[in-house]
Amino acid sequence: MWRDLKIMADKAGRRGIAPLFGDGRAEDFSVRADGMLLDYSKTAIDAEARAALLAEAEARGVPARREAMFTGAHINQTEDRAVLHTALRNLGGAPVIADGEDVMPGVLDTLARMKGFADAVRSGALRGAGGAITDVVNIGIGGSHLGPEMTVRALAPYADGPRCHFVSNIDGADITAALDGLDPARTLILVASKTFTTTETMTNAATARRWMERSVDDPGAQFVALSSAVDKAAEWGIDPARVFGFEDWVGGRYSIWGPIGLSLMIAIGSDAFTEFLRGAEAMDIHFRTAPLDANMPVMLALVGLWHTHACGYPTRAVLPYDQRLGRLPAYLQQLEMESNGKGVAMDGCSLTYPSGPVVWGEPGTNGQHAFYQLIHQGTAVIPCEFLIAARGHEPELAHHHRLLVANCLAQSKALMRGRSLEEARALMRAEGYRGAALEQQARHRMFPGGRPSTTLIYDLLTPYRLGQIIALYEHRVFVEGVMLGINSFDQWGVELGKVLATDLQAVLDGAAPLADKDGSTRQLVTFVQSYSG
Repeated sequence: MWRDLKIMADKAGRRGIAPLFGDGRAEDFSVRADGMLLDYSKTAIDAEARAALLAEAEARGVPARREAMFTGAHINQTEDRAVLHTALRNLGGAPVIADGEDVMPGVLDTLARMKGFADAVRSGALRGAGGAITDVVNIGIGGSHLGPEMTVRALAPYADGPRCHFVSNIDGADITAALDGLDPARTLILVASKTFTTTETMTNAATARRWMERSVDDPGAQFVALSSAVDKAAEWGIDPARVFGFEDWVGGRYSIWGPIGLSLMIAIGSDAFTEFLRGAEAMDIHFRTAPLDANMPVMLALVGLWHTHACGYPTRAVLPYDQRLGRLPAYLQQLEMESNGKGVAMDGCSLTYPSGPVVWGEPGTNGQHAFYQLIHQGTAVIPCEFLIAARGHEPELAHHHRLLVANCLAQSKALMRGRSLEEARALMRAEGYRGAALEQQARHRMFPGGRPSTTLIYDLLTPYRLGQIIALYEHRVFVEGVMLGINSFDQWGVELGKVLATDLQAVLDGAAPLADKDGSTRQLVTFVQSYSG
């Protein structure tokens, strides 16, 4: 597959992007879905390349694999599990069968419990030792942190509940900063760990409990567990009625739709959270039913595969022109790189081609004054994915938003169009340069152009739209994984570091010998011990 696509990409690279534009290209190379528009016309993909990509998606079994996911097959083969995060937003309640059992009664019961709890916290019916809850601290890591933090920030205009704070890093500075200035007696702490054993989360939770014990007689009453380990949470002092669990068919980076989203529900209310789920559900229906060529997740995935595997671009930049989506690039880093950062195919054989790309980014316009220099004129080509709302949440500052949109649209146009050497010479000639100085200055002001980008545009960042956007990227990752022949739903690469960290903690504590470690590790540990005692 990749060999033929690389031949097409080489041909496209010689041609460029701008020459493709004629009547109807923008419309033809775009996908619309329930109020959102994905424009991928500013890529080098032409009709021939698109047809080849779509044919390969069929040949690789994307439609069949998609149906297998939605119907509870164990597509997570290395862990022998179903992949059913989509069930968490199946608000219609149609049966979803996993291992012979309909999971929906349990899903809807947990959602109802979450709503009852969140409503009680928000109304003041559920109080802390010192009165109504004013602050919620979510302690988690990975998907148990990035999802809640990103979505709470993104939907700040809808937040009318207690303030939410987030702790993930084992670095003591993180929890110290989060708890600083809070009243323990009016703070609710959510401990988000499916197994209730995650080292970083449980260490931070223990620190939070000691902080709580200094001021509150019954500290357990100020805690909630977002965990399937009811027994461990009970041993820790949390009432089982305050434990919200989820099944092993929900991976951490796909878990914002269930109990891990409790902080978001408390912040924006259960009605707005339901709209968030409805947006994701709408994208699920679109993904499951739309033809491949008019399917937004499929086409976003095929564009990504074209850039990474046909064109050989090893990174992609996610560039939301929305300050409130500032954590979206980090969220997508985990979603994409933990899912598709693999070196082994489903059959256990080593991949002979790249897996997922490096994903990174920052919100615009901040990035324009940082790394856009490299994007426009650097030697590496970096495909860009722009996101922008047609309007903002501050109507009194509409002129700000018009400037924001203008910058977003200008960047994608500039990346595609560039500036020729002759155009740069004309500019320098008009400024009075002549001879060698003119040539030198012109070359510094030339832009190669032909640099690809997509733009996802929508009306306003609402809970519904955010649900759509996250589900869009989830399904994009799924399609890319199927096309690459890998399992997108395990993360064994995370485990090795955890094992070694436990081993080295014992060394640092003086409970295990240092002598059997490699020379570099011995030197580094000795340095730390010389300063820390």
